[in-house]
Amino acid sequence: MAVLKKFRSRWWSQNETPAPYAVKDEPRLVPPPVDSIYDVRPLTVSQLDECWRLDQRCFVDGEAYSRGTFDYLLTATESVSYRAVTAAGAMAGFVIGLVEPDHTGHITTIGIAPEHRRRGIASLLMRKVEHGFGRRHVRLVRLEVRSANVPAQKLYLNLGYTVTQSLPRYYSNGGDGLLMIKSIE
Repeated sequence: MAVLKKFRSRWWSQNETPAPYAVKDEPRLVPPPVDSIYDVRPLTVSQLDECWRLDQRCFVDGEAYSRGTFDYLLTATESVSYRAVTAAGAMAGFVIGLVEPDHTGHITTIGIAPEHRRRGIASLLMRKVEHGFGRRHVRLVRLEVRSANVPAQKLYLNLGYTVTQSLPRYYSNGGDGLLMIKSIE
């Protein structure tokens, strides 16, 4: 760790954050320590604004949901939603799922703050939402993922999801998607 600090000082000053952590129109963020501990808690409508702002940061290419959509997702009785928070209480990630009328769980969205990525938060949230679905008698979970988002596909494959269908022009900007499913017990 000391070696990394030594090299970091050569690349950027203490008051400057590297480009991967910079977000347009927001102050530069200092990445949290690699050994940060995250707590998973229910995500409710009381965190709507914080969740919506994080979604805007996670999906900057026009794929972010509107505040009204988040209001619906977080107030629906079918919602199964969680957030990962830092020790300081800041939201580092979220997952929102809905139990559909046929008792299929649909993971509607998952987002991890850029400065908290590659720390296992997405896996943690996915397992938590699957457990939440299971408590509501869901036996099959589905999600859609952008065809170009290979890291997310790898995550889902490692969690036991299977690609079942290609979804041409699924996203609002014309991007293709994949439908992935998983049986849970």
